[in-house]
Amino acid sequence: MLPSTEMATPGKPARNAGPTGAPVLLTSRDNRWLKEFRIALRGGLPTEGGFVGVEGVRLVEEALRSGCRIQGVLFSESGERHHQRLSSIIDRPEMAFPILRTTDRLFEGLADTEHPQGVAALVHPRETSFDDFARSPLSVGAPLLVVMAGVQDPGNVGAILRTAAAFGVTGAATAASGISGTANPFSPKALRASAGAALHLPILAGISLSILLAQLKVTGVRTLASSVREPRRGDQPLLAPWEVDWCQPVALLVGNEGTGLPEEVERSADARLRIPMASGIESLNAAASVAVVFYEAARQRNSSSIQTSVPSQPSKTSDTVRPPKET
Repeated sequence: MLPSTEMATPGKPARNAGPTGAPVLLTSRDNRWLKEFRIALRGGLPTEGGFVGVEGVRLVEEALRSGCRIQGVLFSESGERHHQRLSSIIDRPEMAFPILRTTDRLFEGLADTEHPQGVAALVHPRETSFDDFARSPLSVGAPLLVVMAGVQDPGNVGAILRTAAAFGVTGAATAASGISGTANPFSPKALRASAGAALHLPILAGISLSILLAQLKVTGVRTLASSVREPRRGDQPLLAPWEVDWCQPVALLVGNEGTGLPEEVERSADARLRIPMASGIESLNAAASVAVVFYEAARQRNSSSIQTSVPSQPSKTSDTVRPPKET
């Protein structure tokens, strides 16, 4: 016999609703657990307790492995097939959060995706201070940071975080730029686009850009502005990614998808950066630009997370991908 739905609520989870007990069956749309999941997933907002929703077996697995606090995991009837994949984590004695179950119909009503996999979790993102953001583990060297200022599309925010994490970035921040805010990196769409990277990286979300830039300056982190403007007479020259020393503490500033960074922010940065491209191509997608830049950073830093292969014979086309010689 399944436990009553009143035996566990978001505020007072029942102990026998945890991994060692039978899953609680939630059969009412007005159940407080389902309301929490609906707010976090379909509403895209954090719950009153600050928990955000992750949906899909891969994202739930990433959340469970992230070390972030979990409030509960919810399976639909058909989603129970994913329980075995997650059991090695959720069945650990220290994972004392409720395991809940509901019908496929009710799960579809709270899910944010068109074809839900039937598994979701409420997770509390790690709390990050400026020191956490600006400090990097000794094993990876100097801090390598990304600051998104006015990146409005949550898909772009998530893709940038995923790309940045892949190339060894140690921290990220989101800030408004003029009237353009940056999308919440913990919204359902951004979390999906980041493939869970947002739950592993130290992220300063919603910080004042001017305060952040001042703090970076005080701590000796060099700021590089990704620029979409042609330099004027007297402006500092635009650097290519390979002209930057990425082994020093560096923060890359990424601006709005359409307008880039405010001109005053570019001018206040320590240097301005642009990726050389073929004639006729105006710009790259923000996430693609970040990938190009941070691949060069990872190459210089010899990141252990990048797997490279050395061909036994020199490539006939190798000269075409070398940086142009300085003139």
